[in-house]
Amino acid sequence: MIIFLEGILEEKHPARAVINAGGIGHEIIITLNTYEDLPSKGTKVRLQTHHHIREDAEILYGFSNNSERDFFVTLIGISGVGPSLAINILSGLPLYTLRSAIASEDAKRLSSIKGIGKKTAERIIVELKDKISILSVAEEKSKSGSLSSEERILNDAVLALVALGYRNADAYTAVKLVLSESETDLQVEEIVRVALSSI
Repeated sequence: MIIFLEGILEEKHPARAVINAGGIGHEIIITLNTYEDLPSKGTKVRLQTHHHIREDAEILYGFSNNSERDFFVTLIGISGVGPSLAINILSGLPLYTLRSAIASEDAKRLSSIKGIGKKTAERIIVELKDKISILSVAEEKSKSGSLSSEERILNDAVLALVALGYRNADAYTAVKLVLSESETDLQVEEIVRVALSSI
């Protein structure tokens, strides 16, 4: 099993790349996010890979980080989601947004991805919602320093509700509703108080 490939980037396209490793050109199917992370042609690159073997072909799927590869492996474990569709899903939304949509049970957001119908979106949510915490998604984004002040307040309010025993999805939905209906900036305590009355 090939778990990573390192070499010179010979070709880069939105859906595929060619890496020269040891004098052998390896074609790798990639996501749009990975394509954006690739360096210039002719430079050294290392991709995390998933080696997919079937009766008529061996295909390498490449990812710029372990998180994307691990999520790809999780997706292809879902009935009806093959490697090609999993690549489409990962190309359709940034990984953070994808995880957030699943954690908040946002089937409409998932259905906006090419190749994903309502039933497939719902199946993905059912299979993965308990494995993906909104809090861990927000924490991941927070560590990268990309949380806006509104997202930070959302995160803190959801965290408070989950600490009180509410489900991630219910807490997220309630807090989003409070924020969308409020005409003024609310503190976390006020958001939690209002959200509690609606759950």
